[in-house]
Amino acid sequence: MITFPTKPEPISVDPAHAAIMVVDMQNAFASKGGMFDLSGIDISGARHVIEVLKEVLETARHTGFQVVYLQMGYDAKLTSSGGPESPNWHKELALLLMRKRPELKGKVLTEGQWDWEVVEELRPHLEDLVVNKTRYSGFCGTPLDSMLRTRSIKTLLFTGIATNVCVESTLRDAFFLDYWPVLLHDATMQAGPSMLQEATVRNVENYFGWTLTAAEFVQTVNANMLRGARV
Repeated sequence: MITFPTKPEPISVDPAHAAIMVVDMQNAFASKGGMFDLSGIDISGARHVIEVLKEVLETARHTGFQVVYLQMGYDAKLTSSGGPESPNWHKELALLLMRKRPELKGKVLTEGQWDWEVVEELRPHLEDLVVNKTRYSGFCGTPLDSMLRTRSIKTLLFTGIATNVCVESTLRDAFFLDYWPVLLHDATMQAGPSMLQEATVRNVENYFGWTLTAAEFVQTVNANMLRGARV
């Protein structure tokens, strides 16, 4: 077990029963020319998230944490979007952008396209799990819950984009399903002003789980490995 200095109180985690959740680290949300950028969302914080996540994932893979990628997107005909009868059709940013700019249909957040792909620096490894989703929460209409339970995973450490949308949506559902959610808050980026990031961190600490920095995760795991090597 590894005891992390999480807020509001420390919790102990068994890496064999924990997963790093990489939420929507796709070109759409993190790259210039991607859907967020084209929609006027500030992505200046994405490069920091990518660099931080590289170290988190390297540490996690070396110490037995399962890595799970969530990947948002639709089929080319948008049949998975829900259509006009779904609120998703009227609120999800990529769908709004494609209707505003019809030339982007089949390109923005569409399976198989550059926009949909995970950023090059963070491509999944063969041993990682990848779950495709069509809604903000990774648990909605996907096999994520069964994939985690069959691997006896209880603790989920969340990273990715956007903190206040898909990350928080999935984290809340995880809490409702009796997983132990931890937000690595500096390995996430919000969509919108910084107050939204702060609101999610406060919500998680007070109501839905625990928070930790990426540096605290890496340092704590490495210190635990060093102690183990000395025994």
